[in-house]
Amino acid sequence: QEVMKKELTTVRPHTDQERAALLAIEHNLKEIPVVDGENRLLGIVPYDAILRVLRQEHIEDILKVAGVHGFKDPARDIIGAPAILHFKKRLPWLIIGLLGGTVAAFIVDFFESALRIQIILASFIPAIVYIADAVGTQTETIFVRSLALDRKLNFRGYFWRELRVVFLIAIVLSILISLLAYVLWPPAYLALILGLSFFGAILAAMLIGIFLPLIFSKSNIDPAFASGPFATVITDIVSLLIYFGIASAIVNGFTL
Repeated sequence: QEVMKKELTTVRPHTDQERAALLAIEHNLKEIPVVDGENRLLGIVPYDAILRVLRQEHIEDILKVAGVHGFKDPARDIIGAPAILHFKKRLPWLIIGLLGGTVAAFIVDFFESALRIQIILASFIPAIVYIADAVGTQTETIFVRSLALDRKLNFRGYFWRELRVVFLIAIVLSILISLLAYVLWPPAYLALILGLSFFGAILAAMLIGIFLPLIFSKSNIDPAFASGPFATVITDIVSLLIYFGIASAIVNGFTL
């Protein structure tokens, strides 16, 4: 008892296979014990099963991020599946993306008056949507992996750290786009519109990238579903609302 290791890393029969494999990797175990409620040994998860699970879960998460899901064994089925099965698995999220694009078109049409006054505003739609999506994807990817690796993640500490990081990113990018717009594209208030819009869209993308996976996780849904096309649609719509809301207010204010 004096020399034995008492704090053992174990799993239960109902433990998720990805969680078991990650525990084994985290604690440098070739095999991980499976115990019952009274810590009696029921068996082990061997090293070959751990490697197989890691590979399968990794492929599955990548496919979910791309909006492809529903394969029983992604590591095998994704290669040999017939075309019609790929069609069924890939189409649903793309339909959601198409509907999101339609909503985005309504947003642009709603703010037509601001575009008519300053047509240059339309030129920056791809830039603001791309930056918001890029920040959102970074945030989602890191947060989803953090949730998978640490089920007891200190969310408050993680959130404030990520907020500080993205806040600095938003400031730098907003200043850069404002300076470029001020030098290259008159009138001067366009720089103000772009600076505020990029700042707001980046922060909104960060919030979506964290809270969407968190909501999925709390609902016992794989948070990987929260990224990919679903999160992209929401981020695009929110960033356009921020952009044209700010643009409309400033343009109307300067033209009164």
